[in-house]
Amino acid sequence: MSWQTYVDTNLVGTGFISRAAILGLKGGVWATTPGFDIAPAEQTALIEAFSNPENAQSAGMRVAGKKYFTLQANDRSYYGKQGPDGLICVKTNQAVLVGLYASPTQPGDATKTVEGLGDYLINSGY
Repeated sequence: MSWQTYVDTNLVGTGFISRAAILGLKGGVWATTPGFDIAPAEQTALIEAFSNPENAQSAGMRVAGKKYFTLQANDRSYYGKQGPDGLICVKTNQAVLVGLYASPTQPGDATKTVEGLGDYLINSGY
């Protein structure tokens, strides 16, 4: 399966994620929703947030030009919120999954979607 298929089918295709991307831990965008542009500096900050979650906790996270207030940050997951919308990022062995959800999607549904794909990729060696 291609990385783009994971974005289109396993993330956005569920109806719980409005826009998504898969970033390589060593840099670069592997797949993304059309028009979902994460600037290089934002990509770097996302990847670094997993090794320094305390900084992400205090500073928040900017993705595609929007700033998200940090709800939770650790070495595997980052959850952010902006009004009724939210951001979920999950680190795998080789990538970072980035998923945005919009109201009326429930945060729990979006979280299960992104975390579930993260578990699958980790178990598959990615």
